[in-house]
Amino acid sequence: MLEKDIKCVIFDMDGTILDTEKWLHIYWIQAAKENGYNMSDEVAFYIRSLNHEYCEKYLKNIFGQNFDYKSVRNRRAELMRQHIQKNGLELKAGVTEILDFLKQKGIITAIATATDSERTGKYLKSVGLFEKFDKIVCANEVKIGKPEPYIYLYACEQLELKPCECLAVEDSPNGVQSAGSAGIKTIFVPDLTDSTEGIENFIYKKCNNLLEIKKLFD
Repeated sequence: MLEKDIKCVIFDMDGTILDTEKWLHIYWIQAAKENGYNMSDEVAFYIRSLNHEYCEKYLKNIFGQNFDYKSVRNRRAELMRQHIQKNGLELKAGVTEILDFLKQKGIITAIATATDSERTGKYLKSVGLFEKFDKIVCANEVKIGKPEPYIYLYACEQLELKPCECLAVEDSPNGVQSAGSAGIKTIFVPDLTDSTEGIENFIYKKCNNLLEIKKLFD
């Protein structure tokens, strides 16, 4: 059982509450291929939730300094936009249930996402979740995003809470590192990969799905 001083649960968005990472993975690889680059699954997995500056540097180290990051990223964004326009967005299992459960417990809920404010608002409104969160913090609101801790520290500041009063829920290593290094107890709910190599010290608990979080409050 979690300590009773937890007042807020801060969720990542892509891959944690929205089942979007599997498509972002596919479209990163497709966009790279269209631009003449063979991006492996491993590389596409690594860049999940990685802020743009770090992502560009990482990809240029792999593909060379002539890698046109902006073109590839813009094409990935366009492919994702077309996919959502045609198919809509899918929720991860248990999202509505866990949010309702936390509300019943009097726990504040928030979002700290690597996605920009415009798309975050659009996504959450389209699936009827926007009003369920007390605070939404996005990548463009901080200078450096995940895996640096600033987005979580800023979220705590906006919530007027200490990191020790919050719990984070993340699906990717970069997100786990961001929340954990901010001093927040972090629940790891694996999405595309189950590897915890390099982030073990940042993980408070590992859950197989969102509904398992209930056990921490019972």
